[in-house]
Amino acid sequence: MEPDPSTVNHDRFRERFDTLLPTIQREWPQVARETLEATRGSFDDVVAVIAEQTGRTASGVQHQLGELLKVATDQTRHLADRIGPLEEQLENLLDELNTTLRPRIEKPVRERPLMALGIAAGVGVVVGLLLSSGRRSA
Repeated sequence: MEPDPSTVNHDRFRERFDTLLPTIQREWPQVARETLEATRGSFDDVVAVIAEQTGRTASGVQHQLGELLKVATDQTRHLADRIGPLEEQLENLLDELNTTLRPRIEKPVRERPLMALGIAAGVGVVVGLLLSSGRRSA
């Protein structure tokens, strides 16, 4: 059984309410943020508050909020489409680094473990001194 489209929109509106709030405030600046937040993202309550405080019809407010939600959803989808290839490219780079850099680091550590341990301890001491001197001067 298909869900009722109006329920899906209301649920999606509630999920996106926090991100939509700045846009809603730009559209209806006369409505206080606290009043909108008090609705907890209930579509019907937001519509009622905006209609009551602006004198606009509830159906007009519903339509405009629906458009804002559609634009925000489209923007999110567009952003996700653009991030996907970047994410894949980053994974490939990390895999390449893992296969090329790891052997170059592991070999000296295996050949001279005490020296590697000494270098790591020295770096730790230097970082610790830098951090502790920064706290004293703050």
